[in-house]
Amino acid sequence: MTTTLRQAKAEARAFRKQGDHVRALSLYEKILAAVPLANEVRLLVADTLAEIGANDAAAQVYKAIAIHDIRSGHPLPAIVASHALVKLGHPVEEIEELLVRIFASGSPQLARFAIKPAPVNPEAKIDAGDSLRIVTLDKAAENAGRAALDLSVFVGYQEQYHPLPFLSELSRESFYAVGRSLRVLRLEDGQTVMRQGDKGDSLFLAANGELRVFVTGSDGTSKDVAHLFENTLFGEMALITGQPRTASVAAVGEADVIEISRAALEHVMTQVPAVREGLDRFSRERLIKNLLQTSPIFSPFTKSQQGELLRRFEGHEVDVGTELIVEGDRGKGLFLILSGECDVVARASSAEPVHLARLRAGDLFGEMSLVTDQPTSASVRAASKATVLFLAREYVERLAEAIPEIQNYFEQMAMSRARDNTLRFDRGSIPEEAMDVDLSDVILV
Repeated sequence: MTTTLRQAKAEARAFRKQGDHVRALSLYEKILAAVPLANEVRLLVADTLAEIGANDAAAQVYKAIAIHDIRSGHPLPAIVASHALVKLGHPVEEIEELLVRIFASGSPQLARFAIKPAPVNPEAKIDAGDSLRIVTLDKAAENAGRAALDLSVFVGYQEQYHPLPFLSELSRESFYAVGRSLRVLRLEDGQTVMRQGDKGDSLFLAANGELRVFVTGSDGTSKDVAHLFENTLFGEMALITGQPRTASVAAVGEADVIEISRAALEHVMTQVPAVREGLDRFSRERLIKNLLQTSPIFSPFTKSQQGELLRRFEGHEVDVGTELIVEGDRGKGLFLILSGECDVVARASSAEPVHLARLRAGDLFGEMSLVTDQPTSASVRAASKATVLFLAREYVERLAEAIPEIQNYFEQMAMSRARDNTLRFDRGSIPEEAMDVDLSDVILV
């Protein structure tokens, strides 16, 4: 009988829930014989050994696979194994030192174009053969432990490694500090790690297994939009921008996730201020990447052209209350919000200013006056401390002349927003929550 890695792991998980550790361990042994590259199964063997109280054997497997995972380019599963060792009361200094030496910022072994090991295909075929051999628990533990420790299939380790998201932005000292403050979440099948609409107060790294990303519509139905595997970072945009989660994430089968919370980061930053530099660098890079993927102004360009255009923007940090655009002035250029929030307010013929919109990370403004060559129709001021990117008027005009798609985009959005702004004036000031704008919504002034 042929089965898949996913199905075999699910069957072993069911055995463990039933308390049948003999069959679970025997099945893990069979899986490793068929798919020896399935490192996550070695971790599951150690977990099962710990469940039956074979702590010394479990610790031996955890340590061996942690060191192996680091050297083979799988540092996140190594962190999971390291945390399991700590729970068993075993030291992990050797593992921490190896992890930081290879993956902290400045390591000569890090390279952007290094090989990034792919996870084993969960649909890999396994010949289940006859029924599992029924042996004693001690014998099953011995056999499975031996299979987990057998790393002979790996003939050597690479010399260059792909950086870890966020963690490889940190110096050795900062890496140690953050590494000791993170949480490891061992998820069961279907368990949710974050929910759509919740406040984003953590970022996550997928360490083992598979996760599904799904959105829930107003009618209550859910739709899968992505599946995540090892070494994938998620949840960072809500943490960075302060906006609610735009999707939910749940485990498919068993999965391990590493959580780095805002509270933990703030605590670490009071002790190691250099962590803030790494977080700022990481945040800027992720926000810019998100803008390149979501802002219509970048869509007509190739990747290299996007990078060249982005270099034309100037970055500015602004305090609360700073007026970026003053109603009635000639337009200075185009603005993109990288982080923080801005309010759009206009007076026109009204005695009292009318609040038109709240802009957030990813929103673009300033082009209406560039398209119409008229004075700006509203003011934009920082509602919080913000980072904005600015592209001077002269370059925007050359861009619009050279690329018809950009010119058409500006003109269409200008007409649409002019109509919206007229309606808002007719209704007067609108409650702020009714005028919230998402990343795909662009207000032009």
